[in-house]
Amino acid sequence: MTAVTSAQSDIVSLRMSHCRAEHAARSAQYHLAVLHYRTCLEVAERREDCRAVEFFALKLAGCYDQMGLGSKAASFRALADCGHHGGDHGDTPLTG
Repeated sequence: MTAVTSAQSDIVSLRMSHCRAEHAARSAQYHLAVLHYRTCLEVAERREDCRAVEFFALKLAGCYDQMGLGSKAASFRALADCGHHGGDHGDTPLTG
């Protein structure tokens, strides 16, 4: 698999996981939303995309809040906040 094909596959996988997570969150199936948002977060971290890491970390924090897991929510908020203290790398959009 070439690097371009791999990157495109990552984007497709990310979009599918994000759609599944959003659907689960709208249906109050937070355990499923967390599963899919974590997948999204891992992809964003591999891509070193700080904005995407922040976005998905905040989505996870929201789900954990809904589940009554405030300490887990706080840890993901802290992860999202770390993006504001780093460099400018990772500013490429999710679409590649």
